[in-house]
Amino acid sequence: MDCAQLANVAASGLVALCSIVFAAMYQRHAPWRSTPVGRHIMSFTLAIGAFGAYTVAITFWDHGAPAAVLRAVRTLLLVVISALIIQRTQMVLRAQHAGALHDVGRDRPNPPAG
Repeated sequence: MDCAQLANVAASGLVALCSIVFAAMYQRHAPWRSTPVGRHIMSFTLAIGAFGAYTVAITFWDHGAPAAVLRAVRTLLLVVISALIIQRTQMVLRAQHAGALHDVGRDRPNPPAG
């Protein structure tokens, strides 16, 4: 394994570890299941962590049946991450639209006189 591969495995392992730590902390301290944003944060964190874990695993099992399974899992993870990004985009658009509706009756500050 050369330096670039070692750095990739180390960084991917760090992503997986940080995702697990975050998910455990979020599970323990936040009511994440009760809101769409909470569920999205947990799902996205776990998907990114699984992608990091995939990179570590494929480095050690890069051929044979385990590699074929891991590559299929990678494809599935990329589809899940894409769906979560679409969900995130919809959530942002809804939040911006709701914010625009709430701002309709508010007084706008006047620009400074100059």
